[in-house]
Amino acid sequence: MFIGRERELNLLKGLHRKNGSSLAIVRGRRRIGKSTLIEKFGGTAERFLEFQGLPPREGITQLDQLRTFSEQLARQTGLPVMGFEGWPQALALLANQVHDEQTVILFDEISWFAGNEKDFAGNLKIAWDTEFKKKKQVVLVLCGSVSSWIDQNILNNTGFVGRISLQIDLQPLSLYYCNLFWGKSTARISSLEKLKILSVTGGVPRYLEEIDTTESAEATIKRLCFEPEGMLFLEFDQIFSAIFTRRAGAYAEILRILSSGSHGLTEIAKESGNERSGHLSSYLADLELSGFIRKDTVYIPGNARKTRLQRYRLADNYTRFYLRYIENKHNTIKQGLYKRHTSLASIIRWDVILGLQFENLVLDNIQTLFPLLHIEPATIMSAAPYFQRKTLRHKACQIDLLIQTKHTLYVCEIKCRLKIGAEITTELQEKIARLKPPGTLSVRTVLIYQGVIDQALQKEGYFDWIVSFKDMLNARGND
Repeated sequence: MFIGRERELNLLKGLHRKNGSSLAIVRGRRRIGKSTLIEKFGGTAERFLEFQGLPPREGITQLDQLRTFSEQLARQTGLPVMGFEGWPQALALLANQVHDEQTVILFDEISWFAGNEKDFAGNLKIAWDTEFKKKKQVVLVLCGSVSSWIDQNILNNTGFVGRISLQIDLQPLSLYYCNLFWGKSTARISSLEKLKILSVTGGVPRYLEEIDTTESAEATIKRLCFEPEGMLFLEFDQIFSAIFTRRAGAYAEILRILSSGSHGLTEIAKESGNERSGHLSSYLADLELSGFIRKDTVYIPGNARKTRLQRYRLADNYTRFYLRYIENKHNTIKQGLYKRHTSLASIIRWDVILGLQFENLVLDNIQTLFPLLHIEPATIMSAAPYFQRKTLRHKACQIDLLIQTKHTLYVCEIKCRLKIGAEITTELQEKIARLKPPGTLSVRTVLIYQGVIDQALQKEGYFDWIVSFKDMLNARGND
């Protein structure tokens, strides 16, 4: 399936219009659709060559990677399989196969090719300067899910300065495009059922492709997550071992801490038993680059200036669901004991998980909210969750989402409940009082919800804007 990604595809197509060759970077979480995007782009060229290294495992050597590269080159060009001595020879032969035709070359999971070869990036840079750049219309795409490797070896490497024409960080699909995976059935499927699926898959295209529109959300989740053959039962260990290799356990421990809610750096250090060291900061940066977590920064109401207050949030819905409901039942699932008659209601506390996952989906789709609230994106000074610590002057306060324009604060309450009653009005009034917004700003109240709104809340008219999850699923936004 190829759904969405029109903007990214158009950016890549723009490289064809250049007078010369281009080097492009595409990175993002595994299963996010990087390869599919480049394959689609490759179909617009006269020739498309695709290469992927061997996944990391104990015993893999550079000779193994070179052999794999040679086999893929032979299959796509008709050359014999050759025993390369090193990457300079291999890359030179590849360049020699590119002629005066529009060509896209994909190095997928580039860090796998590199392995433990410290000179790989340097050899690639030399090959680009001396061979590929001199071709007429070559687009060389370096693609990977180990974003930290790309950062350290390509983007922050002085040897590649000025050589990269395009960099794309591929994000989860917006809710509008997620909704399209229900196809012709989408109008008949409730927003609650879609939310249950998205609480597991998030906006990851490869997971959304597994939706069977003829079965219930519970049946789909049970098939994917609670059967030993299920794709999402096996997925966590696969993606973590492939991305983080030997340090996978340390990264997973951080995610376990964040699975219960957002935390500050000091809290993560305390719960993980690590000091606020460079190692912990590095792990958090890697997880953020890889798309698993988000760092939410607090902005001061009024001038929208950043503060030093930051919290880390587990942004990947699949990871949270796995850590909360699948990991601790791994052996039972592996034995097939959940295959038939076990009710998901006895395994999953929907009231807890849906609230966390719904908030994630809203925060990751803020762009969709702006037109629904009639906010011009160009006027926005900040848009992020807000929290303040208890001090002598201020009470503790946490707001799900605070959007600030030059003249207005939009205080947003994000709720996922079976029934949403008038008590949330009192809750929000208290939050605004603690926030103490400047008198120069208007305050607009916003409810973003999934559930049924109580009649008393509707009659009260306290909220200036009420946005349902269904509204967000159907709104294309500004993408």
